[in-house]
Amino acid sequence: MYGDGCRGPVPRGITARYDARVTSAPPPYNGPPAPAFAGPWAAPATARPPLRVWDVVLTIVFLVGDAVLALVMSFFGAFLAMASDPCGARDCNTDLITVGVLAAMALPWIFLVAGLVVSIVLLVKRRLAFWVPLVAAVLIIGSWFIGAAFATAGVPGS
Repeated sequence: MYGDGCRGPVPRGITARYDARVTSAPPPYNGPPAPAFAGPWAAPATARPPLRVWDVVLTIVFLVGDAVLALVMSFFGAFLAMASDPCGARDCNTDLITVGVLAAMALPWIFLVAGLVVSIVLLVKRRLAFWVPLVAAVLIIGSWFIGAAFATAGVPGS
């Protein structure tokens, strides 16, 4: 007769010993083991930083302000077409004036979309993003001056 099933027969009068390795509960399951090497594309598992609600709210408010600003600056950019008013008496470069008007009307929207994309990426990564619409606002305002520089360069003597 075998007492504990793993050491062979137990002589009469001797009881089988208790073996804690065999009769204890199994260890808790902690998931599959981590791979030894997951490749260069595998990022280390890190905890995500907490969401900053004030940053999300401020970024959204500033982006809405950027949209209004882009609309206003694009509207003002259309008035750069008046740079061609003295061109009846002068020999003007209408191509430069056209580039200036189009730049003043299109660049605000390009800077708005770029600011929107960068803000969304930073918010998804949970990094500070409120500064991006502020930089975009400066670029949106600066786009009118870029267009004005081109438009006035097309008019000699201005």
